[in-house]
Amino acid sequence: MQKPPALLKIEHLSKSFGANRVVDDLSFEIAPGECLGVIGPNGAGKTTTIRMCLGLTGPDGGSISAFGLPIPAQVREAKQRLGVVSQFDCLDPDFSCIENLRVYGRYFGLKRAEIEARIPKLLEFASLQSKAAAKPGELSGGMKRRLSLARALINDPDLLLLDEPTTGLDPQARHLMWERLQNLLQQGKSILLTTHFMDEAERLCDRLLVLDHGRKIAEGRPRELIAAHLESDVVEVYGDGAADAASQHAALAERVESSGETRFFYLREPKALLQALGADHTIRYLHRPANLEDLFLKLTGRQIRDEA
Repeated sequence: MQKPPALLKIEHLSKSFGANRVVDDLSFEIAPGECLGVIGPNGAGKTTTIRMCLGLTGPDGGSISAFGLPIPAQVREAKQRLGVVSQFDCLDPDFSCIENLRVYGRYFGLKRAEIEARIPKLLEFASLQSKAAAKPGELSGGMKRRLSLARALINDPDLLLLDEPTTGLDPQARHLMWERLQNLLQQGKSILLTTHFMDEAERLCDRLLVLDHGRKIAEGRPRELIAAHLESDVVEVYGDGAADAASQHAALAERVESSGETRFFYLREPKALLQALGADHTIRYLHRPANLEDLFLKLTGRQIRDEA
């Protein structure tokens, strides 16, 4: 069976700002109906990549095509089939929810009747029916993000570019946003998602790209990446006795890492370590399977990064 053409295709993309190489020989593609997650530390090149896909920043090298159209040469045509939720809300503060949707629809040249027919469904999708006449300043952070998502859907796009869409939301608002994004994937939409939330990436994404210093350092399905790069089990030891426990029991693990007062034991056979720790009532510990956060920290390090 022939593979369907990619909706978005990036080949050997590069971008520098002065001496800082922000995107370095990056290649990937997104298939119809797929959610591709892009994760990486601050300054890894995630937002710059999205800006280049939208024609807002010109690449220094490489190529971008969306729906078979070259970017930025035919970005206006490509945007007819794109929906975008930027990292920061750019809703018009002087317009109500309905007016934000209505005006945005006009940017795509949609007929008034078509826009008006779509608005009630989008407000329902965003759970904002009761706030239809409210302005953004009257909405909570979660409501604003849902309105931004609804606005990005006004043109019924095939591909959504979402740059950290749940940053700043409380857990309830994040879970509601996840539910909405899963609904879109079930409808056959494709999504490019950048996020700092590893549980979000694992929950929503079919595939992941891990970026660091502008380069792709890993790519694959979340569970496959974890299995390929990590030990199966993690034991976290924390509190006053964690350092002593690490020095006494390090040989029972494949590797041990430190973060503050916590020691992380990465291992495939945890039984011996758990028995040893269970006999010591002066320490606290947690045994869990390895996850995407462990993968992220192993591949990109534990040091804090400033925005590039």
